Amino acid sequence: MQTLTLNNGVQMPALGLGVFQTPPDETRAAVAAALDLGYRHIDTAAAYGNEREVGQAVRDSGVPRDDIFVETKIWISDYGYDETLHGFDKSATKLGVDRIDLLILHQALPADFDRTRAAYRALEKLLADGKVRAIGVSNFMVDHLTALLDATAVVPAVNQLEIHPYFQQRAVLDFDDEHGILNQAWSPIGGITFYPGYGENRRSVLEDTVVTGIAEAHGKSPAQVLLRWGVQHGRSVIPKSTRRHRIGENIDIFDFELTADELKALDALETGRRGGPEPEAVTLAKYGRAIPEA
Repeated sequence: MQTLTLNNGVQMPALGLGVFQTPPDETRAAVAAALDLGYRHIDTAAAYGNEREVGQAVRDSGVPRDDIFVETKIWISDYGYDETLHGFDKSATKLGVDRIDLLILHQALPADFDRTRAAYRALEKLLADGKVRAIGVSNFMVDHLTALLDATAVVPAVNQLEIHPYFQQRAVLDFDDEHGILNQAWSPIGGITFYPGYGENRRSVLEDTVVTGIAEAHGKSPAQVLLRWGVQHGRSVIPKSTRRHRIGENIDIFDFELTADELKALDALETGRRGGPEPEAVTLAKYGRAIPEA
């Protein structure tokens, strides 16, 4: 497994298993399969409602805890200094761990950014106290990052974003690169582009002829090509699946390399269309919900 070095020196596997929208009972089986197949990075979130099952699968796997990189996220309802410290306690208890490898803020709250800053200062405290190994953010745009960096001391180690060939967020990627923030891709194979919520523009990047042509040339699947595209650009990728054969397929991307022309062809698929929520539209009134106690 290829690893990436975060800006504080922590090593993180380049590829991990995501468990967004995975029901709790399926989460345990998916994480168990992933760890059995060689994954050593699991990405979850308080808002996913499956941290407890991730922790159970990690403990039952037989893989030493220190060999598994566990990442989770604080939901916006738990922003604020004391609230975020308590959010860590809830997540750590559900996961059954004393220390979380990477803890990030799930979204910015643009209309209430003071709460976002306070939440990040709590992450800094947790980092200083050794309760987390690295801290970061998710779905933060350039203006959010600029405001955060102006008010805090620790540069985020990671910014987790929607990144796939149809939506590449290059301005944010460039800003992150300039400031030593690792870009981490959620929906790295573009799954969100064929969800019903994508609207009339719904289509699968996995069926794009550019992607399928490159896949045929390498004897790989379209999903493997898209994951390889992300890794070759120096990003972390966290594909999700609950099917063992797909989980195994997704990790099998380290035995081939895309050419410079193939990378350029995939880069050229940009549509500028976001699949996830508009970051500026995220508010407590619209998206806030209580995260249960441990």
